[in-house]
Amino acid sequence: MSDTELTVTIGGGGVEDARAVVRALEGTFGAPDRRPSGEEATVRTATFAGEGHSASGQTEAGPLSAPVTVTVQGTPWAVRRASDTLARSFTTRDEGAASGDQEQERQLLLEP
Repeated sequence: MSDTELTVTIGGGGVEDARAVVRALEGTFGAPDRRPSGEEATVRTATFAGEGHSASGQTEAGPLSAPVTVTVQGTPWAVRRASDTLARSFTTRDEGAASGDQEQERQLLLEP
């Protein structure tokens, strides 16, 4: 697993809200390998496995239409960077974290 591998799971809101979350992360992690899609889905995922971008790379995410629950999972570095990036782009509330030997998971509530 590289330092930039990150899986993002997005619940709540619509597909445009999920895409806004992904746009916010693209400045830090580059384009995802997999983007959220599907209007009828209740949970959407995106996977980032690129080389990563600079810490200052920030992409305009756009507003959210509804509260969104986001779970970021990956290396501690990737989870920390994703959490920081989302906190700069949205009103964010930390809903908890879990750590394993080489992976970490954090859940955030993003509000419009």
